Amino acid sequence: MLKFNKLIEVFISLQIIIISTFIPVFISIPFTNNFIRTFEIPITWQLPSIVIITLIFNGKIVIKAFSIYLIIGLFFIPVFHQGGSLGYLLTPNFGYLLGMYPLIKIIDNLNKRNQMINYYEVIKYGIFGIASMHFIGIIYNCFQVIFFNQSEILLYNISKYSIGKFGYHLLMIIPITLFIKSINNKRYQR
Repeated sequence: MLKFNKLIEVFISLQIIIISTFIPVFISIPFTNNFIRTFEIPITWQLPSIVIITLIFNGKIVIKAFSIYLIIGLFFIPVFHQGGSLGYLLTPNFGYLLGMYPLIKIIDNLNKRNQMINYYEVIKYGIFGIASMHFIGIIYNCFQVIFFNQSEILLYNISKYSIGKFGYHLLMIIPITLFIKSINNKRYQR
């Protein structure tokens, strides 16, 4: 049975994962004519929030919260980025959700070290974790193509869901590394 504090951590992690799924990423770029244009980036804050809560809490807690998130999205409420229900298993996006498990384990390895986390380590583990997430997503896409015998959509799915978002996911490591400084300061001031 989970202790009460661990149950609260699972609940907080679950809330952060669900809320961050609904928040799209926008970037504002000023132009020369004093006009600011906003561009929507085709990702959410889910990946950086999972990395941050894995650095704050234990990886086992985040895995439990993420598993509850998957169960909620598949069976109860459509909380995933583009919907939910059991039909979501047939979309290429679900492979990338499964790829969050190795991402959490890799970031948890960084968290288990008892020394101060530096920016280089966050970038290194972040790139490795994101690459593993995309690798699992590509493998899931390959299984779908083989199972449904639709080889013509494999390159489209990989380019849309992996190659097209990989750069954005790597870019999201920057706000995470900036946030790490405040976590480290609070952790080592105690």
